[in-house]
Amino acid sequence: MGPRERPSKICPVCQRSFNWRKKWERDWEQVKYCSKRCAHAQKKKE
Repeated sequence: MGPRERPSKICPVCQRSFNWRKKWERDWEQVKYCSKRCAHAQKKKE
């Protein structure tokens, strides 16, 4: 899969686009946040 073919998502916390990464290969459907920082910030908000 080339860089132009990789899917992307929008982070609900920072509104930035982030691309598919090899480490997310199995869990891409469950990935919501672009980083641990955004995931932690979202949990603090709730």
